[in-house]
Amino acid sequence: MKIAQIAPLWEAVPPRLYGGTERVVSHLTEALVEQGHEVTLFAAGGSKTAARLVATRSRPLRLDPNVLSSELASHLALLHEVRMHSDEFDVMHFHTDMLHFPIFEAMASRTLTTLHGRLDVADLRPVYARWPQFPLASISDHQRTYLPAANWHRTVHHGISPLGYRFNARGEGDYLAFLGRISPEKRPDRAIEIAKASGVPIRLAAKVDNVDREYFEQCIRPLLDHPLVDFIGEIGDDRKGEFLGHARALLFPIDWPEPFGLVMIEALACGTPVIAWSCGSVPEVIEHGRTGWIVDNVPDAVAAVDAVRQLSREQIRARFEDHYTADAMATRYVRVYEQLCADGSEALLESEVA
Repeated sequence: MKIAQIAPLWEAVPPRLYGGTERVVSHLTEALVEQGHEVTLFAAGGSKTAARLVATRSRPLRLDPNVLSSELASHLALLHEVRMHSDEFDVMHFHTDMLHFPIFEAMASRTLTTLHGRLDVADLRPVYARWPQFPLASISDHQRTYLPAANWHRTVHHGISPLGYRFNARGEGDYLAFLGRISPEKRPDRAIEIAKASGVPIRLAAKVDNVDREYFEQCIRPLLDHPLVDFIGEIGDDRKGEFLGHARALLFPIDWPEPFGLVMIEALACGTPVIAWSCGSVPEVIEHGRTGWIVDNVPDAVAAVDAVRQLSREQIRARFEDHYTADAMATRYVRVYEQLCADGSEALLESEVA
């Protein structure tokens, strides 16, 4: 198939450091190319891919020192470029939320839009009601809760390439890991509390966005002055495998309706169990008592720090290989693409008969 992948411009594909959506787009694009599809990736400059790359901006927005850079202007230029090439593709797969809806109304049947973010946000329902013709993919069933009447076609769980996430059968570092972003909804404070209560060291490999700087300085920095706490800062893909693989467990003590949680399957790829709060997608991704422990309070999380040592890291890796690889994700998306093309062909035949 001839497939366009359209990524947001905040990060390169894949991102150098933090960046969930762009990382998923990268894993999907490379897997589709490996499966033999003809893929064009529309993304920021600096992206690296085996697909044909169309870079509509010289550098990712987050790395641009020009404070006058316009997110909207950059993405409108991106969508214009996709529109100019639209006849070249069987399917155009958008990862830019609803921004493309007004521009691609006439060809909505040849698009798929994966919604990567939280949907419990004001003003979203009228938008998806206004453009119901656009086929949507969710990244978890729970994500759909807030837009039940939207044009959902399928839930496609994320997948990642096993490369870079080497299986570790022992987790010999014997520390707890926190990986992601420092923000109130990610609850790094809760992760530190669990580590202190359990007496097990914690390493936090986390990014601090400007919007969360005040929270970090006021709420998190005072907690870092403890012998069990090691704040590493933001890390890239080249360090994730070792960081997660050597940990006893990944702590995922979130306090928000997580749409998916990519870091959870990054841990599973290394054979590392996950201790997570029962929020959002967590019960879909983590199998309680098999690939991790699902809890809803700190005492249960502290108990889980010992309990997860009973889990088989081999079984955890096997679950990853069965469901959460990039190849598995690409295969699921191809089924959606094929159905969209079949539906479009049937619609064309019906119009010709009429």
